Amino acid sequence: MTGMDIGLTRQELTAALEQTVRANNMHDGVHVRLMITRGIKKTPSQDPRLVIGPPTIVIIAEHKLADPAIADAGVRLFTSTIRRGSPDYLDPRLNCHSKLHEVIALIQALEAGADEALMLDLHGFVATCNATNFFVVRNGEVWTSTGQYCMNGITRGKVLQIARQQGVPTYEKNFSLVDVYDADEAFVTGTFGGLTPVINVDGRVIGDGKLGPMTRHLRDSYHDAIHAWVAKAQAADKITG
Repeated sequence: MTGMDIGLTRQELTAALEQTVRANNMHDGVHVRLMITRGIKKTPSQDPRLVIGPPTIVIIAEHKLADPAIADAGVRLFTSTIRRGSPDYLDPRLNCHSKLHEVIALIQALEAGADEALMLDLHGFVATCNATNFFVVRNGEVWTSTGQYCMNGITRGKVLQIARQQGVPTYEKNFSLVDVYDADEAFVTGTFGGLTPVINVDGRVIGDGKLGPMTRHLRDSYHDAIHAWVAKAQAADKITG
């Protein structure tokens, strides 16, 4: 779709990420960001024919941990007037560098005294936050958006997988702000923060205004899944090493 060949297989790109971490002697508490652009051009232009080299691959690894106080205290959201876009001009499922609409949404939220923006889709249904995926808990059920107008994050997918494996009624569906305002719990997911409770949306307290039991359970299960994966990977390294 983008007509960009980065010149690496998935395995080679993974090896490059691992090499960067090893080169910096990083072992734990590391946040890695991968960015890829089309490459250097001989003159500023949108025309891909002006590229004079291979795509530029940037790997940034830093020691960075989520604030445990926020993980328990939760965040406040504000519903932005900026909608998630239509897939015929910029597919909102893609994690691309064109994030102006998310930035404007976040600025609105910050000016309203919130921590992050909640964004609706073109039809007025709840889609996502400006940088994280959004979930609500209602009557023991876990709801998130259909995924058509949000970035289908890895953490989002893992939470859905874990909840379904545990028999928790879990739905990717359309729902409105009314459903959010009287939800029992709400939380956001992201690679950096994992699961973070949402305690307030548009000035309305969600549930008890604190970390709820379902959010806590799914967060603990998510952490258990990460530790199990790491242990398995370390065991495999010992065998192959």
